[in-house]
Amino acid sequence: MAKSDGGIRILQGLLVFGNVVIGLCGIALTAECIFFVTDPHGLYPLLEATENDDIYAAAWIGIFVGFVLFALSILGIVGVIKSNKTLLLVYIILMLITYAFEMASCITAATHRDFLTPNLFLKQMLERYKKSEPDNNNDKWMIDGVTNTWDKLMVQNRCCGVHGPSDWQKYTSAFRATHNDADYPWPHNCCVLDAQGSPTNLDGCKLGVPGYYNSNGCYDAISGPANTQAWAVAWFGFAILCWTVST
Repeated sequence: MAKSDGGIRILQGLLVFGNVVIGLCGIALTAECIFFVTDPHGLYPLLEATENDDIYAAAWIGIFVGFVLFALSILGIVGVIKSNKTLLLVYIILMLITYAFEMASCITAATHRDFLTPNLFLKQMLERYKKSEPDNNNDKWMIDGVTNTWDKLMVQNRCCGVHGPSDWQKYTSAFRATHNDADYPWPHNCCVLDAQGSPTNLDGCKLGVPGYYNSNGCYDAISGPANTQAWAVAWFGFAILCWTVST
């Protein structure tokens, strides 16, 4: 009898430990997803303009799931300690529902990451960057967001366009419709700027003289943070699912 009681206590201890880990993982998942949706890299306007911001939806689901996992871990610990069958049954049912939500979050984050291609951002940039005539108020809001985000990206990362300055020459764009090629072969933010934010040599920049304009594209500065955070949401969530199942 003593051995049987000892075995039950060991099992209870393991279950309590498992739920403690689930609770901590829930807190970590919530914190990670909150960091993502606060948009620390300022990329949300670009994703929104591509009408492919479901990665942020996955992060919002992750916030909800993280909070629920923390709450359920407490419920599970109480149920195990008290050996209450009703609490444990409720725990199992709610955990299965939470499992389904987190699975949806993981799949959304993992699959929509593959849509973040250079052509997706190129199309959005050409259509909306400094577009002079918005179709409606929502379009104006997106144009302002895209324009401001691209200006910051090109200055902060010392890059130009998606693939490079040639994007502004090879393709028709809203920017080209209002800026002549002689004075603006590409936006002035593609130029190498001084401490005051002015081109160090505007004529050299316009002529494409090496050292006076930024020849690299900005795609890596966009896709790097977005892909990293999408994978973090997907794989960390998947790891929590695996631990939950094993527990």
